[in-house]
Amino acid sequence: MIERKLSVALISMHYPPLRTSAALQMNDLALEFSRLGHETLVITPSVSLSDQGSIKIIDGLKVLYLAHLKTSIKNHLQRALFELILPFRMILGLRKSPYRNTKWDLLVWYSPTIFFGPLIYYIKHKSHCKTYLILRDIFPEWAYDLGIIPKGFVYYFFKIWANFQYEIADTIGVQTESNLNYFIGWKKRSGTALEVLENWQTPIRDFVCSVQVKDTILAGRKIFVYIGNMGIAQGMDIMIDLAFQLSHRNDIGFLFVGRGSEVDRLKIRVAEYSIFNTLFFEEIKSNEIPGLLAQCHVGLLALDPRHKSHNIPGKFLNYLNAGLPVLARVNANTDLVSLIEREGVGLVYVGQSIEEFKVIAEDIINDSFEYHKMASKGPKLAKEKYSTSNAVGQIIQIV
Repeated sequence: MIERKLSVALISMHYPPLRTSAALQMNDLALEFSRLGHETLVITPSVSLSDQGSIKIIDGLKVLYLAHLKTSIKNHLQRALFELILPFRMILGLRKSPYRNTKWDLLVWYSPTIFFGPLIYYIKHKSHCKTYLILRDIFPEWAYDLGIIPKGFVYYFFKIWANFQYEIADTIGVQTESNLNYFIGWKKRSGTALEVLENWQTPIRDFVCSVQVKDTILAGRKIFVYIGNMGIAQGMDIMIDLAFQLSHRNDIGFLFVGRGSEVDRLKIRVAEYSIFNTLFFEEIKSNEIPGLLAQCHVGLLALDPRHKSHNIPGKFLNYLNAGLPVLARVNANTDLVSLIEREGVGLVYVGQSIEEFKVIAEDIINDSFEYHKMASKGPKLAKEKYSTSNAVGQIIQIV
């Protein structure tokens, strides 16, 4: 690893006080850079500011919040327009900040969003620094796969912005080996380096949680838990169908904790089923997640099977660290399938039959020996493959 101390800027839409898994990951990454002695600044947009930026200290780190419009809205067109404006507002905010003349050695940014390109270009050419793109969302490809965007003007408009950020990155770190295939043609015609950058997480040892299963109708049951975003990309309906199929079992419950565009509709489906083995809670703070998972028994993963890109969700790492076997319903060709099966940390279903999915779900709970074997492998895998120190050590090699 490089020995000299660097000036590092980390740029992301996701950062505390946001409670997304991406925000937690970027906080972990920044803390690890700082722990190694590198001068680290996090730059992130905030909807609660005026035109002026705000510098705050979070966990001992300097965070520069730059004013922006709210992008977490359900109107897709309005959200896209606001994100398009994002880099230009951040450039203006940066030029008004105490860091307007700062030059960095390393610039790391997280995608999504795909619209950071102008901001990265501005900083890169001002600092003459190395740039590393952490690519966690191959957009607009996944939206096309799910039928959200047709291959027309909108698709190619987004494609131009995605390609722009690829062009200005010295190195792109994707989630899995299979995601490298998407960039085969790109690599041949560009000087951008490509590599797999595994997801990462620093385990939290705080077990305080505002959600207490023992105080709910699910008390005493074996809990299947889902944490995080519940949107179109997740394809969560099959999880509600599973809860209905298992509603006759008084020893099993389902807990959904998070946010997303599909939450209200999923709640309506539960009400229509008239089932009493399922509860929803709003998003909790990241430091409450270990306390939540300590009360649960199986971690649920859901990705719409129409996805062709490959994804290792942050919640997967949470489940591993908590020692929860994973029950996943994903695309048959995703690297997540082979990973879970090879490492023996859970069971995966790739079909459409709720009856088949039900059998797999019951297999996890009914076989005590296999359950504890899968549970014991999770923390070990997380430590060996998904540590924050591994991620920082890899990123810093480009300087």
